Amino acid sequence: MAVATLVSVSIVAVAAGCASNGSTNASSSGAGAQRQAGTQAKDAAGVAPVAPAQGGNAAKPGAGAPAQLAVDSRALIFTGTVTIQVTDVGRAASDVSGLATAAGGFVGGDERTSDKDRAQARLTLRVPSARFTSVVEGVSKLGKDGRDESRQLSTQDVTDQVTDVDARIATGQASVDRVRDLLSRAQTIGEIVSLESELSRREADLESLKSRKRTLDDQTTLSTITAVLLGPPTGKAAPDQSDTGFLAGLAAGWRSFTASVRVLLTVLGALLPWLIALGVPALAVLWWLRRARRSRAEPASAPAE
Repeated sequence: MAVATLVSVSIVAVAAGCASNGSTNASSSGAGAQRQAGTQAKDAAGVAPVAPAQGGNAAKPGAGAPAQLAVDSRALIFTGTVTIQVTDVGRAASDVSGLATAAGGFVGGDERTSDKDRAQARLTLRVPSARFTSVVEGVSKLGKDGRDESRQLSTQDVTDQVTDVDARIATGQASVDRVRDLLSRAQTIGEIVSLESELSRREADLESLKSRKRTLDDQTTLSTITAVLLGPPTGKAAPDQSDTGFLAGLAAGWRSFTASVRVLLTVLGALLPWLIALGVPALAVLWWLRRARRSRAEPASAPAE
């Protein structure tokens, strides 16, 4: 009984300590992230990877280094969409894929369509974030006249999210380790069942945090570029036709004639069932009346002979 009480008290203490550490670490990490964001926002003006400036203050020792370090230390997600006009969609798609491979990335998606208007392709490229700008420019140069039709680029700063997830993972791992230690010292079935249930819950929470961390790492390590390739239009404009002249009148008359024939056939098709349904009985009645009239006329003409 004393051991069970001790284990119960220990579980409560671990839970309280975990909550306290979690809130303390989250508060500390949140405050630290805000101070870091405030300081680095002043130093880092750009949001995309840029090369260190050449000349000017860059030649002085240490000049420009804090700003470059601030940009590199942040967790940034780069995404972009580039639309270009090309003469050969298949060849351009191969060139775009080659750009991604040469940059150390890969093609995450390839969708191609072709209809009566034009052929087009949509490629999703995953490239290292440090090569984001160069790949975007490379795709643009593959377009007509060496430029793109449109581009949309965006940057999302997830430094605070990464810091928070890291702190929560550290706290969750410590909590799991403490529960495992208590489980190794449990002596009764009730204690083991209770601790195993608590351990499973905390391990699930920890795995969820680690999965979120892996997603953030993937998004910040590899940027996403959607390349839209538009082929030349294949549809031909109809030649202008005059509305006057003999041929124009003949064509208009023929169209009117065929339209009238279609209307007459439509009306005939609609009336035909009624003609059959009413005409057959009417013909039968007329035939019977004529036969009856002939029958009466024949006896009347016989005495006259």
